[in-house]
Amino acid sequence: MEVTDVALLLLRLVVGVTMIAHGVNHWIGGGRIAGTARWFSGLGLRNGVLQAWLSVVTEIGAGALLVLGLLTPFAAAAIISVMLVAGLLAHRANGFFVFEEGYEYVLVLAVVALALGLLGPGWLSLDHAAGVEITGWAGGAVALGVAVLATAGLLTAFYRPAPAPGIVTEEVR
Repeated sequence: MEVTDVALLLLRLVVGVTMIAHGVNHWIGGGRIAGTARWFSGLGLRNGVLQAWLSVVTEIGAGALLVLGLLTPFAAAAIISVMLVAGLLAHRANGFFVFEEGYEYVLVLAVVALALGLLGPGWLSLDHAAGVEITGWAGGAVALGVAVLATAGLLTAFYRPAPAPGIVTEEVR
């Protein structure tokens, strides 16, 4: 076992457990599913309850896969997609710094997930044990490509922001 394998395991564990905790918090923390649904609806996503559950399942599922080192580029893609949606809808307008609700945190998680897609899960993983590691440019392409497609699909299907004040959206008779 090399030091790189330990480093990859540490990254997988920290990001994976963070995503699991985030998903559990959306599920049973603070406002529970109802509060998470209201928050997503406030960001302009239709079907807030569905969005809340999709978020919970994606965050917990991707986190667990990452911890196990199983289907690593796909787990990374799910994390990148969640962070892209959060960055675009909730944090982008607030600038960079997390203490101002900016995109700093989601950017770091997304880039670490992409790096894991590129580098692979390492020797201490189920992917390695099964002999199905997708690493290098192929792993990075899967992670980033699937994430971008999933994000675009979600936003196309569900993003309907409220019109800016003073904007008329239908003809008044």
